[in-house]
Amino acid sequence: MFKIITLEDVVRVPPNFLGMPVEKTVERILADKYKGMVIEGIGYVIKVLNFKFDPNGKIVPGDGGSYHKTQFSVLSYLPEVQEVALGKVAEIEDFGAFVKLGPFDALLHVSQITDDFIDYNKTQATLTGRKTGRKLLRGDLLRVRIVAVSIGTSGGDKVGVTTRQPYLGKPEWIEEDLKRFSEGG
Repeated sequence: MFKIITLEDVVRVPPNFLGMPVEKTVERILADKYKGMVIEGIGYVIKVLNFKFDPNGKIVPGDGGSYHKTQFSVLSYLPEVQEVALGKVAEIEDFGAFVKLGPFDALLHVSQITDDFIDYNKTQATLTGRKTGRKLLRGDLLRVRIVAVSIGTSGGDKVGVTTRQPYLGKPEWIEEDLKRFSEGG
């Protein structure tokens, strides 16, 4: 889920930036520090949107920089368990597919693709259901449900997804499900 979150920090303006406009310097330092950062509970920071800072910074003896209290908003993406999202298959492996969800590659394990046995074709980089014939290729658009999230922890960023539930998967799979369920099957 995309969110706008307000944060606070103390920004150090190095001495070599003190001749420049402080507002532009603080903006640059915030963007350099936070853009692309993954923070537990906040997610992946896409952009620093706006900020307010104390232009009267503090100077610490022995340090040529100035320190400014800053409050700012960031646009972030943090997948949430049970959230339904759209993603694109980025890679196919024998154990499943990696689905691009915003800045994260989520794992769609073979056991979570469909209620069918899945065959992996290494040369064509496909995963195919034996009975259903449903095929997964790199570049396919998928509707997925997020089933596991571990973001910003020491174990690395992990997102797990499923397409086993009705109305999930490739658009043509969803159409097949809609038709089957409307016919009472």
